[in-house]
Amino acid sequence: MTDQQNTAASEEETAPQFSLQRIYVRDLSFEAPKSPAIFRQQWDPAVGLDLNTRQKALEGDFYEVVLTLSVTVKNGEEVAFIAEVQQAGIFLIKNLDAASMSHTLGAFCPNILFPYARETLDSLVTRGSFPALMLAPVNFDALYAQELQRMQESDETPTVQ
Repeated sequence: MTDQQNTAASEEETAPQFSLQRIYVRDLSFEAPKSPAIFRQQWDPAVGLDLNTRQKALEGDFYEVVLTLSVTVKNGEEVAFIAEVQQAGIFLIKNLDAASMSHTLGAFCPNILFPYARETLDSLVTRGSFPALMLAPVNFDALYAQELQRMQESDETPTVQ
């Protein structure tokens, strides 16, 4: 009976673990350089989205993942507004092989953070008195696969800071 308990405890210690510890806004900015004149113009927006992720190893098996969304909206040739959010999370991740860890930090965690970042940006834009900004979902698995392909072609290896 003791051997079975020891085996079960040993399996629990080596089993993969993932736990979300905290989600928070790390940085937030909004700029409407042409206000109030921009509100008096015909509204024909062109939306540009830049997306970036980064990871940092913390103490033990904790990792910080930061998803940055930067939106620039132009009305004609003029910048109507620029909004940026750095949505971050702290994750406990244990007992994953290198490939699984890389995928978890590079795709799975950003998938968790994206809805929070999207909602924060939408709220920020509407508080600036602009129409709601509903960003389309992002396929982080596809972006991760593209990045892996690019890294393989240039002989880079994924790293966690």
